[in-house]
Amino acid sequence: MRLSRYFLPILKENPREAEIVSHRLMLRAGMIRQQAAGSFSWLPLGKRVLDKVCQIVREEQNRAGALEILMPTIQSADLWRESGRYDDYGKEMLRIKDRHERDMLFGPTNEEMVTEIFRSYVKSYKDLPLNLYHIQWKFRDEVRPRFGVMRSREFLMKDAYSFDLDYEGAKAAYNRMFVAYLRTFTRMGLQAIPMRADTGPIGGDLSHEFIILADTGESQVFCHKDFLTLPVPGADTDFSNDAEIGGIVKQWTTPYAATDEMHDEKRWDAIAEADKVSARGIEVGHIFHFGEKYSKPMGARVTGPDGKERPVSMGSYGIGPSRLIAAIIEASHDENGIIWPASVAPFDIALINMKVGDVECDRACDELYQTLTAAGLEVLYDDTDQRAGGKFATADLIGLPWQVIVGPRGVAAGEAEIKERKTGERSTIPLAEVVNRVGTAR
Repeated sequence: MRLSRYFLPILKENPREAEIVSHRLMLRAGMIRQQAAGSFSWLPLGKRVLDKVCQIVREEQNRAGALEILMPTIQSADLWRESGRYDDYGKEMLRIKDRHERDMLFGPTNEEMVTEIFRSYVKSYKDLPLNLYHIQWKFRDEVRPRFGVMRSREFLMKDAYSFDLDYEGAKAAYNRMFVAYLRTFTRMGLQAIPMRADTGPIGGDLSHEFIILADTGESQVFCHKDFLTLPVPGADTDFSNDAEIGGIVKQWTTPYAATDEMHDEKRWDAIAEADKVSARGIEVGHIFHFGEKYSKPMGARVTGPDGKERPVSMGSYGIGPSRLIAAIIEASHDENGIIWPASVAPFDIALINMKVGDVECDRACDELYQTLTAAGLEVLYDDTDQRAGGKFATADLIGLPWQVIVGPRGVAAGEAEIKERKTGERSTIPLAEVVNRVGTAR
C-alpha cells in the first residue's frame, strides 16, 4: 500500500481527551475516530489490526473445537424475561421498541439467545459436547465510558458458550477454553496470567480472568513469579485429550495468582519475597462456568444415557478484541509511539523513500516494494513528499516491526538502512538482501 493513496490521519499533538497511552496513541496514529462518548469509528489502520486480532482469536477457538456462528445485535426482550434478567440487568442495557411496540434491546451479551438456539435443535446427549462462539459488536451504556476503546459503550466481543451433559463435561470444556486463551494471548505477544475470579452466587472455582501486567493497569494483581516462565502449550496441543488439557490447566493454576478482589493475604505471606510479583494488570479475557443458570429456566434440556431429561451444564468465555488492542499498546510502546507485535501489526514493513522524485531512489523503492510484496509481506510504502523527520516520526508512531529506509547515498552504494522498531537497532545491508533480512517480520 502506497501511503500517498492511504487514509492515515496522523495527529501531531496529543489529544486533550485522551487519559491513557493507548487512547492517545490510537487517536494520534489515525486508528480510530470518536463519534460519541464511548463510540468509535475504526479507520483503515485500526481496522487492519482489529482484523488480525480477530483472526488469531478465531483460529484458536476453532483449534479448540468451538464452532463459529453469528447472532443478531438486536434481541427480543422476551428471551431475557425467560431467564429473569430483563428487569435485573440495570441501566447498562439499551432498551428499545420496534415499530410494533415490542420490547427489544441492543445485546450486551448473548447467553439467552444462544440458549434459545441450542434448545431448538439439540435434544440428546449424543450431540454433546457443543461450543458455539461468535465475534460481534455489543453495547453497554456505561455510566462513564473512558480510556478510549479500553472502556467503551460499543465494543467488539468474542463470546463462546459451551453445552455439556454434566459438570465433568463442562469442566473439560472449560479447560479447553483455558488452554485456547493461553495460546491466543501468547500469539499476540502478550504474557497473560490466569487469575481466579469471583463466581458470585453460583459458587465453585471455575472462573478465571486473564490478566496482562502493565503499569497503566486498572487493578492491582498479585502472582508467583513462576508464571513469567511457564511454558505455553504449542500448536500441536491435542484438544481432544482431556487428561492432557487438564494437566496443562493444573500447571497454570497451581502457583498463586489473584486480583485485588480475590487476594488472600495468608497465602501471599507464605510465598518467599523473592518469588512475589505485585503489579498493575489489565483484564484481557474472562472464562466462567455457570452450570444450569440459563438452561434450567429456559428449558435447554437433553435426554441422557439413562433416558431421563436434564438441563445442560453451560459456560461462557469472553475476549474483547477491540479492548485487547488497547491492552497490547499499553504493554508495548515507547515515547515515540506504538511497538506492534509482528502477529498483529497492521503492516509488516514501513518502506521509506527519503527522496521522492529522485529517479534512482524511486526505482530502488519500487523494486523493493514489488519484491517484498511478492514475498508475502505487507508493506506500507511512504512515497509522500514529507520531510525525512516527519517520515521517521510517522513510522515510529504507527509502530510497524521493520523500517526499510532508502536514500540517494545508499542507493548509489547499492544499500538500504534497516531499523527494527522494537529494539531500535539499525544496520546497513545490500539492497539484494533486504527481503531475507526482514522476511521474518511475522
